[in-house]
Formats: sequence, structure tokens, C-alpha cells
Amino acid sequence: MLKESRWIFMDDRMVPWQEASVHVLTHSLHYGMAVFEGIRAYKGTDGTHIFRLEEHTERLLNSARVMQMGGDFTLKGVMDATCRVVVENGLDSCYIRPIIYIGYGDMGIYAKKNPVRLSIAAWEWGTYLGEEGLSRGIRAKVSSYTRFGTNNFLARAKVSAHYVNSQLAKWEVKGAGYDEAILLDSDGMV
Repeated sequence: MLKESRWIFMDDRMVPWQEASVHVLTHSLHYGMAVFEGIRAYKGTDGTHIFRLEEHTERLLNSARVMQMGGDFTLKGVMDATCRVVVENGLDSCYIRPIIYIGYGDMGIYAKKNPVRLSIAAWEWGTYLGEEGLSRGIRAKVSSYTRFGTNNFLARAKVSAHYVNSQLAKWEVKGAGYDEAILLDSDGMV
């Protein structure tokens, strides 16, 4: 379960965590057309530092361009909003999740008139595999699912829909008693 913060940035304003929601018919929920980043912030001796904020934000905006999502987001605007989320939530070390997605409006695979929205959440999140994973190690298993090849899927963008394969692989190996999945490509390479 997430350790909830107080605020989430949604479309140019801060919204209380519990009120940050989208309509059930939001286009991206049905068609997977959303791009995101996963960013960490760390407490340093001179304050909080967001790891490679500019690079992550550039990749987020580039992913939106690759996916032809439009939107009038700027590098500075998204970076400022990201910093605002961390500061207004009073977080020192945290995980930050900016996401650009196609909002509610038309349905079907061509919804170019729908609004393109930006949300940014931040919350405390320890190590990905937990403290026990760091101290004792983890058990990994090669999954029966094949990793998407760079020519088969849009590898130049970090798209929500890309993660379906990884989720299925993780569920498969967790069901077999392992902690993490290893996916091979079609040539049998990691």
C-alpha cells in the first residue's frame, strides 16, 4: 500500500491526495496511451535533491511527442511542478511519478480532441525490493514471457501499455515463489 502524501499536482493545480481522480471513461484507462517517469529524490546534507530531474523530464516530454499526444507542457513548467509537489508535501526522500495522459472525451482509438493532462504525485517509498531484499538478496526466475523487442514496440517512449508484459511476468514468477522476473528477448538474451 502506498504511503499517501497530502497533495498531487493535476493540470496546473495542487489537489488533495484523496480527491485526485479521473473519470472511469478516461481515454488512457481504456487504451493505455499514457507516458510516465519514475524519479527518486534523496535527502542530502544541503537539502533534497531530485535525481536527474531535467533528464527525466526531457524523456517524459519526448515520450509524449513520440506518442503524438500533443499538450503544451514545457520543460521548465514540468520541472517546477515536480519540485512543487515534493516541497508542498514536505518530502525529503521520495518517489515521484509524473504522468501525461489522454483525458475524458471521445472514445475509440482516435481521440485527438481529448485533453492531454499532466499529473504528478510524490510519496515516501523505500527500496524497490524492500530492505530485506537489500540485506539478504532476492530470488529471480526467467519468465516464460518474452521481452518486447525494440522493433516490435515503441522502445523510444516510456508508455504505460509497455508494462503489461512485465506485470504478467512478475505475477508468473511471484506465483512460483520468486521475487523478481527476468525477461529474455526473442534471441534468448537478457
